[in-house]
Amino acid sequence: MNRRTFWWFTIPSVIVMLALMVFPLITTVWLGFQKLLLRDLNNPEWVGWDNYRDVLSDPEFWAAVQFTLVFVVVTVPASMIFGLAVALLLDRIGRGRAVYMAALLLPFIVTPVVGTLIYEDLFERGGLVSWLWEVFTDDAFAVSASNVKVLIVVQYIWYVMPFAMITFFAGLQTLPEERVEAAALDGAGFWRNLWHVTLPHLRLLVVFVGLISVMDAYRVYDSVFVWTGNRFTEAHTLAVYNVRIATAFDIGRLGKGNAIAVLTVIGIFVVLIPFLWRSYRDQIAERT
Repeated sequence: MNRRTFWWFTIPSVIVMLALMVFPLITTVWLGFQKLLLRDLNNPEWVGWDNYRDVLSDPEFWAAVQFTLVFVVVTVPASMIFGLAVALLLDRIGRGRAVYMAALLLPFIVTPVVGTLIYEDLFERGGLVSWLWEVFTDDAFAVSASNVKVLIVVQYIWYVMPFAMITFFAGLQTLPEERVEAAALDGAGFWRNLWHVTLPHLRLLVVFVGLISVMDAYRVYDSVFVWTGNRFTEAHTLAVYNVRIATAFDIGRLGKGNAIAVLTVIGIFVVLIPFLWRSYRDQIAERT
């Protein structure tokens, strides 16, 4: 391929990347240094680092950071472990596998808001979980600041687990049978086979699923907002906190909201560094 042909193929994608990624990012950074309100969008005022100082001195911001990090640390490994476990079970099932897989994929297919509303109804007055709680404890179940975080985490794991499950299941279908048979002949049990044969084969998929899961968990909004709204602010993630600050829930401080977005992008990058480094090392190892 000559240089001219290369540029003819490359330029359209570069333009799309600039339009969808680079330009919005530059605009976000610029607006983070402005005082811009929803009621007065035509008159931004340069305030420098004031928005960042305001954000970093806000206790609610640090509460959102803390819950977001806990949310990521708990949900990502849990969803991957459960996804792998279910994938291993599906791999051993012959008849009826398609039915089980379809049923397990339902939470991931349903819109997050709809799925969260259905899940929330289980804990409302008259819901199944609420009724069982009242039967066994003689006390009405109520969503409160002490249990809402647990409910959010459990619901999110239930929702995203099918992504890890279907990815690992696809990877298991490419596992050479001779490796499994050789391990069985050497006397390897289930756990040794899993650790020394299956997981090494799924290594790249584990990194891939972890990378996507961290990004999704870090920016989760829908399910958390359905559970909390403008209440239970201690259970707000960074995304919910940002929307509450940057929209009419307050006075619409768009400049501060863009500063939060910039800090969120930096935070995502820092959290993803281990996964990016591992992915880079694996690619280098494959080339050599």
